[in-house]
Amino acid sequence: MKIVKRDLPYEKVIALPKPKHKKPCRPSRLLHGLIRVLSIPDLIATKFTVNRIGMERLGKNEPCLILMNHSCFLDLKIASACLFPRPFHIVCTSDGFIGMNFLMRHIGCIPTTKFVTDLTLVRDMLHTTKNLGGAILMYPEASYSFDGTATTLPDSLGNLVKMLGVPVIMIRTYGAFTRTPLYNNLRARKVRVSADMEYLFSPDDIREKTAEELMAVLQERFTFDNFAWQRDTGVTVDHPERADGLSRVLYKCPHCLSEDGMQAAGIHLTCTACGKVYTLREDGQMEAADGHTEYPHIPDWYAWERSCVRRELEEGTYHLDIPVEIRMQVDMRAVYRVGQGRLTHDAEGFHLIGCADGRGVPQLDYRQKPLASYSLYSDYYWYEIGDMICIGDTKTLYYCFPQTGGDVVAKTRLAAEELYKLVRREKVRSRTCRTDDSIADTKTE
Repeated sequence: MKIVKRDLPYEKVIALPKPKHKKPCRPSRLLHGLIRVLSIPDLIATKFTVNRIGMERLGKNEPCLILMNHSCFLDLKIASACLFPRPFHIVCTSDGFIGMNFLMRHIGCIPTTKFVTDLTLVRDMLHTTKNLGGAILMYPEASYSFDGTATTLPDSLGNLVKMLGVPVIMIRTYGAFTRTPLYNNLRARKVRVSADMEYLFSPDDIREKTAEELMAVLQERFTFDNFAWQRDTGVTVDHPERADGLSRVLYKCPHCLSEDGMQAAGIHLTCTACGKVYTLREDGQMEAADGHTEYPHIPDWYAWERSCVRRELEEGTYHLDIPVEIRMQVDMRAVYRVGQGRLTHDAEGFHLIGCADGRGVPQLDYRQKPLASYSLYSDYYWYEIGDMICIGDTKTLYYCFPQTGGDVVAKTRLAAEELYKLVRREKVRSRTCRTDDSIADTKTE
C-alpha cells in the first residue's frame, strides 16, 4: 500500500493552511458492500470462519462499540465479514486519509492520532453513537503487534466505554498475525484464520461497573500470544522466508548481548557479532544451532529485551541518537518530505532537529516529553517507504526514517513505553509524598 508523497521545504509545509475539522458522516452502504466483495478472495484463501457468542443480544440497528485486536492488514476484511450487512464507522489513523479524504469519510472512517490524547476523537465518537446511531470499530491497541502479543491499551479505555454507554462487542482473531506478521513485511503465508465475535458489555453492565472494573475485563480479554497459539494448536508455517525481518523484533543477541549484528534471512536469525545462529522452526519457536536456545519463545525474547531497556533507563545509560529522513503530516493531502535531521531519545524524551537553512541552522526543533504518549507510533516498511518512528501531536506529525544500520524501531518503542511508566510512577510517588508531608504538618500544628 502506498501513500501520496511530496517534497516541500520545511518553511512551506508549516505555512500550509490547517484543515478544518469535519464531523463523521453516515457510512455508505454501497462502499461497505464493495469492501465486503473485495475481501472475499483473502477470506476464502484463509478459510475464514467466525464464532458468534451472545450476539443475539445486539439489536439490528443498535449503536455499539466494536473492539478488535490488531494483527495485520487483514483485520478490516475480517471485521467486514463479521459485521456484514451492518454498516460501521472505523477509528483510523489520520495518515490513512492522505490522498483519500473523501473516500475514507464516506466509508465512515474517523481520523485520529495514535497514542496521543485526542478529545476531538471522543466528541466524534459521541456524535456517531448519539446522533448517527452508528456502530464504531476501534482497534484500542492502535498499532500492529511486533511480537504477536497484545500491545499497550490506553488507560482511558474504561472511561471511554462509560462515556459512550453503548453495547461493547469484541472481535478476537486467531491466525491473522501468523498469516502476515508485520516484521515479515506482511508477506502472506498459508494459514487458516478465524475469529470470536462476542457481546461483552450491555448498557446495564456499563452503568453498574466502574471504569476500573471495565478496564480490568478489557485488559484480560486483550491478553493473547499468537506464537503460543501457533505452537499449541499445531499450526505450521513452512514458508522458506518466514524469518525475514525477524531481526527487527529480536534485535539483541542473548548470547553476546550485541545489538548491532542481528541479521535475519530465510529461516535463520544470525548474530554477526558472535556467530550464533538460530532457526525459526515451522511451529514458530526458535532453536539455536549450538543446542542452547536462551529464548525458544519469541515473546519471551522480546520481553527480555524490554527488561534490558528498562534497566538502561533506570541506570541512566539509555540513549538513542540517529540520523533520520524527516517527513511531515499537517493535512490530508500528502506526507511531505522536508529533509534530513537527527533524532535523539533519552530520559528527557524525544528531541528532533533538522531541515537546516542556508547557513546550516536547523529550522525544525521539536521536543516531546515522556508523558506525552504512553507508547510510540512505529512501523516497519511504512507505506513501502521504510521503517519509521513517528512523534508529534494532533496538529503536526513527524515521521522519522532511520538512516543508519541496525534495527532501532522496536527498541525505541520499548523505551518510550518503559520511560512513560517510570516517569508516571515517579510522579505519583512524588504526589503521594507531598500529600503525606502535608498531613504530617497538619498533625504537628
